[in-house]
Amino acid sequence: MPFATGLPIYFENPAGRVLEHPNGYAVFVYAPGKRVLTELQALLTHTAQLLNRRNWSRILADQRHMTPLTEEESKWILEYWLDPANQRPQGIYSAILLAEDVFARLSVSQLMQDAQASALTYHLFDNEPEASAWLQKQH
Repeated sequence: MPFATGLPIYFENPAGRVLEHPNGYAVFVYAPGKRVLTELQALLTHTAQLLNRRNWSRILADQRHMTPLTEEESKWILEYWLDPANQRPQGIYSAILLAEDVFARLSVSQLMQDAQASALTYHLFDNEPEASAWLQKQH
């Protein structure tokens, strides 16, 4: 994660880290390896708190080293994170750096299909410069 070097860390635990980008968005970086549900929940909850605190609506989600989501994780993400009732009024824009693991990509793809009613607007990328450029164009 070379682009994340030097950015202020807002929150970090074994599931990953949330960083504050000076261009006005959160950077959400999944750590490699298995996750504990409560640690993922804390990570996403702190991401939401950062967005609210800074009045931001943009996230760069780095899934490159992510392992596949478990059924339990997907269920919680759908019910908490992607539920339109829990979203910011202006919605959330997310540039997603695709996972290297094909099964992780599939688990995220399934999650996004299940979340069609979400207030999340996202675009998938293979590299950080393109993801960051797209995110900068979103309001």
